[in-house]
Order: sequence, then structure tokens, then C-alpha cells
Amino acid sequence: MNIKSLLLGSAAALAAVSGARAADAIVAAEPEPMEYVRVCDAFGTGYFYIPGTETCLKIGGYVRFQVDFGQDVNGLNDYDWDAWSRVQLEFTAKSDTELGTLTSVASVRFEANQDSAYTTNGTGGPVAGTTLGNGGNSAYINEAYIQLGGFRVGRWLNWWDANDLPGELDNLGSNRLQSISYTYTGSAFTAGIQVDELSRARGLGGQNVGIEAVVQAAIGPAKLELLGSYDFSAENGAIRAIGSVAVGPGTFYLSGVWSSGDNAYYGVADTAAGEAAVAVAYSFKATDKLEIIPDAQYIWNTQADADGDFFGDDLWGAGVTVNYQIVENFAAKVAVNYQEIGDDDGFVQGIVRLQRDF
Repeated sequence: MNIKSLLLGSAAALAAVSGARAADAIVAAEPEPMEYVRVCDAFGTGYFYIPGTETCLKIGGYVRFQVDFGQDVNGLNDYDWDAWSRVQLEFTAKSDTELGTLTSVASVRFEANQDSAYTTNGTGGPVAGTTLGNGGNSAYINEAYIQLGGFRVGRWLNWWDANDLPGELDNLGSNRLQSISYTYTGSAFTAGIQVDELSRARGLGGQNVGIEAVVQAAIGPAKLELLGSYDFSAENGAIRAIGSVAVGPGTFYLSGVWSSGDNAYYGVADTAAGEAAVAVAYSFKATDKLEIIPDAQYIWNTQADADGDFFGDDLWGAGVTVNYQIVENFAAKVAVNYQEIGDDDGFVQGIVRLQRDF
């Protein structure tokens, strides 16, 4: 082998080694595929898949500004007017399972309540039985529950609050409770049963139990609901019926309530509730954006003694609520009501509300 052949062979070997090292130096890992947010239309509009899962999430809520005017029915507040604001955030997650749809709802509220000095930044929450606050700013859970098929556990607005007349006058009950329920839903028939924790202040009954049962039916243009509840601690219960039917350009509503004695579902702890009540309303669309709702109510025996037996003056009232859709997702509400209790002078109260939904 001559020197020329040796040099050429060495150069070729070095080139091969250098090429191998160079190839190793430029090898890069494959980029991870980017996952975009996907729209989920299996449960309605507004849902999207949480990346990396088959769970659909919907985020919504509203911002509300409201001015209350007039006198509070239960006499807690006597004012000319008062303004307050609220933010509500709602997170709803849904997914399909072999046992039905799995749902979780988390709804929280943040309020700047009325009835506080302008220099105050307190922690007051809503006054029981009213839409009013007791001063300062507050944050609280509106609803928080888990539902699988028709089975639900958690905290939510029960049937006494979720279903009432469309105006702002009637008082047909209002509760947000820790509960366990099961609801069967058919095409025209719904039935449900619910067990509630009825919490009372320590020394005044502690933790107790209540039960609710509801039946709802739809027959053509008519709908009917029958709701019954029993408070085991108070040993009293209440029943309520609500019916509605399409009449002319709108819908006519009629409701009646009766309580065997003061209880957590319908009693004097609520705003001006009593032994029995009847309420009527008529909701009609004057235009595509304007809805007008006249309503009236009468409540018997609006006080209760230490044994829970009703007595006292009756209450009657009449009012009108006007809803106007300013633009999409932005609406105004104005309600004016007149009420009288017994032989006392009547009083006017109402609200002016602006709300932006999202």
C-alpha cells in the first residue's frame, strides 16, 4: 500500500465518523401535537371539551345592577331607595356515562350589598327571606351539586323557589338547601322526591330533616305542578299548586298555598308568608322585546305564635312587572307593587334592574 492510498483511506474513515457525529447532533424530538379547544354540542350551546378529556364545560353567569325602592314587607328596612350590585359565575360540567349524564354545577355570587356606609367594606350577606343584604360586600355559594341521571346531591334552589309565577310580587316560598333528590323525567310527566337538611340556630332545634315531593304534568297548552313538603322538627307541612295555560297573546298563571303551621317551607320566616295564599299573574309579549306581567296575591294570617299556629292580619297586593330586552344578553326589569297588611296604610315597593347575561 502506498502513501497515497493510505491517506485516501484515512480521509474516508474520518469523513464517515464526522458524518455520523454530525447526524447525531441535528436529531430533534418530534413536536407534540397541539390540541385545540373543541366545541361540544351534545348538551346544547356554549359547551366545549376540556382538553385531554371527554368532559364538556360551560361557563356563564351575569352582572346585575339593581335599585330597590319603597318599604320592605317585613319591616326590616324602611327606605326611599337603595342600590346594589351582583356578579354570578356558573360552571357546568357534563359527560356521558353508562349510568346516564354526569353533571356538576358550581354557581357563586359576589355582592356589593346595600344598607352600608359608603366607607364600609364589610362581610354582610343577604337577609333571610328578602332580596336585601345586611351591609357590606359578600361572597357565597348559590348552588353546588352533583347529578348522575335523575339522582342529585348538594345545594340548590329547591322546587319552592325554582318554580313560581313570572312577576315580582308573589311570595310562594323560597329555599336554598342541602339536599338529596331523585327526579323522573318523562315526555309530559315529571315526578321527584327530595330529602332536605333544615338547619336552625344552635339551641333552637339544631340539624333537622324535611322532605319534598313534586308532580308536574303538561297537557297541550296547560301545565300543572303539585308540590308538598313536611318539616319534621316543626311537625308541620305545606302544599302548593301552580297551573298555567295559554290564553290569548300570553299565559295565565294561578297558584295556591296552604300550611298546617309555621314551617321551613312556607311560614312567617319568609317575607310576609302565612297560613294560606293565592296568587295570579298574566304574562304576555307586547312586542318581541317587551313583556308585561300584571299580578296580584292574597295571604291569610301572616303571623305565628310560639307553637307555630298562625294568626294575625291578612295581606293583599297588586303589581306589574315590565321586562325589556335592550339588546341580546342585556335586559331591563322594572317592577312596581302596592301592598296592604290588615288596617295599616298601604305601601309601594319595587325594583329597577339592569342585567347583562353571558
